[in-house]
Amino acid sequence: WRPQKLVNSQEFLSGAEDKKTTRFTDFEGKTSFGMSVFNLGNAIMGSGILGLAYAMANTGVVLFLLLLTVVAVLSSYSIHLLLKSSGIVGIRAYEQLGYRAFGTPGKMAAGIAITLQNIGAMSSYLYIVKYEFPLVIQAFLKVDVPAGEWYLNGNYLVIIVSVTVILPLALMKQLGYLGYTSGFSLSCMVFFLVSVIYKKFNLPCPFVDFAHNSTVSVLNVTVNDPGGEDNPACIPKMANLNTQTAYTIPILAFAFVCHPEVLPIYTELRNPTKKKMQHVSNISIAVMYVMYFLAALFGYLTFYNEVEAELLHTYSRIDPYDTLILCVRVAVLTAVTLTVPIVLFPVRRAIQQMIFPNKTFYWPRHIAIAITLLTFINLLVIFAPNILGIFGVIGATSAPCLIFIFPAVFYIRIVPKEEEPLRSVPKILAACFAGIGFLFMIMSLSFIIIDWTSGSSKASSGH
Repeated sequence: WRPQKLVNSQEFLSGAEDKKTTRFTDFEGKTSFGMSVFNLGNAIMGSGILGLAYAMANTGVVLFLLLLTVVAVLSSYSIHLLLKSSGIVGIRAYEQLGYRAFGTPGKMAAGIAITLQNIGAMSSYLYIVKYEFPLVIQAFLKVDVPAGEWYLNGNYLVIIVSVTVILPLALMKQLGYLGYTSGFSLSCMVFFLVSVIYKKFNLPCPFVDFAHNSTVSVLNVTVNDPGGEDNPACIPKMANLNTQTAYTIPILAFAFVCHPEVLPIYTELRNPTKKKMQHVSNISIAVMYVMYFLAALFGYLTFYNEVEAELLHTYSRIDPYDTLILCVRVAVLTAVTLTVPIVLFPVRRAIQQMIFPNKTFYWPRHIAIAITLLTFINLLVIFAPNILGIFGVIGATSAPCLIFIFPAVFYIRIVPKEEEPLRSVPKILAACFAGIGFLFMIMSLSFIIIDWTSGSSKASSGH
């Protein structure tokens, strides 16, 4: 009987080890590794990618790569802090980490930051739909002056998109089901990237503005200088510091914001371990890192210093009816639309944690919160688009909190002093990390204030 007993004790031991690694009682995850990567990648991938070529024009290629690398590493470290804290607590919810660290104020701070951050993100995405979609349809139908057709009215279109696409996806019970739409959303962005690369080799360098196409006066000195490549306007700058450089730092700093989504995705991961979820995060960040860099690089190498804060508008300056670019704009609109449900999940979860903390899953509540949120955001985008400037300020405060400050502070509070004393290296690193967050926050806010006082709107572009 001894071998039998040995087998039993081994089973028991491995069972005990399993229990030790996954002390999560909150949920039994069913989502595969790949789908989780798609979901997280989609959460990272915002409309921010459209502003990155402009960021590169104002930092130079090498400096841009350096900054992007630093931000990607910081984001990954931040996720490490979140996962480690949630492993110790055994709860995979941002708000609950706040509760464990600072009681109810911590929970409310995390919940409110997530709500504001993601409502801001959803508003900016729907805002893009409202403004871009009518223009794209107009260009496809070659209508030069719209005469009030309903299908060219952004307000109607944004409602139609919300009801037919976003709402059904937002009503799903779990994020895992959105893996397919996230995969599709990312493939739309890959199409965007391929098109940008193709266009780089397709457009002549000192480029000719559409408005001037008919006449001889050309934007650059093409007429006197047929040299093309040797034109000083066509040489990429490796490092470029100017008045705009500082504005690009916040755009880059928030390029990898996916922190509200990390824990909900972790909750649904099949066989969840901290290591596995960190792999999901690192792969998502790495894929986005490559896409961001390539999109910025080729967008920049197409237009150099002529690039605008919104990359696709620069192409339209050359030819408003360019079919490929119109398709790209549709793809970007699709990607942005499919990101909204992913971003809505953490908000609904935060609202439930704050208002109905001890209730289990209940369909009517789940549906009601989603409908209320979407209605609210639609009303904002339709009736008060000027308010979106305020979301710039909110983004500048909530994003550094969610990426830098909360993960670090929660980590310092949650990891027991016996395990890591306050003066241990991990805790000191976490404290420095929170400091970086405060620095970013002060920076972003001061740029926004400078912008408002000087009456220009440079910082309003981007995420």
